[in-house]
Amino acid sequence: MDPGMNQLLKWSIENSASASADPTSTTDPKAERSSGRPINADALNSLFGGPSDADLMKQSMAAILSLEITLENKLIAFDNFEQLIENLDNANNMENLGLWQPLVGLLGSDEAQLRMYAAWCVGTAVQNNEKSQSSLLAGDAIPTLVKLSTEDSDEQVRRKAIYALSSEVRNYQPGLDKAVKALPKGFAPEGAIDAADMEAVDRVIGQLREDSARKAL
Repeated sequence: MDPGMNQLLKWSIENSASASADPTSTTDPKAERSSGRPINADALNSLFGGPSDADLMKQSMAAILSLEITLENKLIAFDNFEQLIENLDNANNMENLGLWQPLVGLLGSDEAQLRMYAAWCVGTAVQNNEKSQSSLLAGDAIPTLVKLSTEDSDEQVRRKAIYALSSEVRNYQPGLDKAVKALPKGFAPEGAIDAADMEAVDRVIGQLREDSARKAL
C-alpha cells in the first residue's frame, strides 16, 4: 500500500475510535469533538490526486535543470524548492529522491544567480540537520563551497556559500574538519577546532564574511 494511503487509513481508524469513545458524539451532535491527530498532507494528496512535497521537489529541480525554462522561471522554481526543504522531513528526503547530486552540481553553474540559489538551498537543507550534513559531506561539496566563499566574483554567491558552510560545520565535526582542510592559507585556524565550540566556529566564519565584504568594496 502507498505510504500516504496507509497513513490516511490509520488516521481514519484513530479518529473513528476517538469519536466512538466521545459521549458528545451521540448525546449532542452540535457539541465540539476533539479533532484528533492532524492528517498528513501527503496522505490527502494521495487520496485526491494532488502532488506530494516529494513530487513538488522533483518538479522544481526538473524545471531548474531544464534547457527550455527561462532563467526567471528557474529562479522561481529554486525559490519554491528552498521553501520546501525548510521542512526537515523534506530536506532528509532529498537523498532518497536523488536531489543532492543535481543541487551540488548547480554550485558550478555559469549563471551567478543559480550558484547563489544552489548555495542557499544547501545551507537551508543542512542547518541543524545531521543527516543532510552527512549527505553534503558525502557529495564532496565542501571544497566547492569554500572556493565559492573565497573566490567567486559575485558577492551574493559568496554570502550564500558562507551561509552554507556555516550551517554545515556547526555541531558536525566531519564537516568542519573537511572545511578547515579546504580553507586557503590565511583562513585556516591554527590547531583543531571543536564543531560544538560556537565561538571558534564563529571566528572562522566571521573571517570569511569580512574577506567577502572587502572584495565587495
